[in-house]
Amino acid sequence: MAGSSHGHTPAAWTGVTISVIGFCIAGVFMVAADPIGFVGGLAVVLLGGIVGLAMRAAGLGAAKESEAAKQARVEAARASLDRAEREAVERGEGHPTGQPHAAQAEPAQQTA
Repeated sequence: MAGSSHGHTPAAWTGVTISVIGFCIAGVFMVAADPIGFVGGLAVVLLGGIVGLAMRAAGLGAAKESEAAKQARVEAARASLDRAEREAVERGEGHPTGQPHAAQAEPAQQTA
């Protein structure tokens, strides 16, 4: 996923950071046998999720992938697979998986 920006947004970093702090708070109070502090830590964890969602709604999250971008990504992956198949055949290795690509597979014979 080198081409994606999954999680590399201010909304994601802020939400996760707040949630990690909440887990730490809850962990300390769990060890200290203080149920009120533990519940407070869990509340901070939930607050992290709410803050992250609010920041994403405010436009600080990752942009939605357009339909054209999705189609381009699928076509690029298909072209890369086709190129790898051609190169393997040229080297005499046959198809890398031992089967033809799904789009090139012959349809199954119907039996009556």
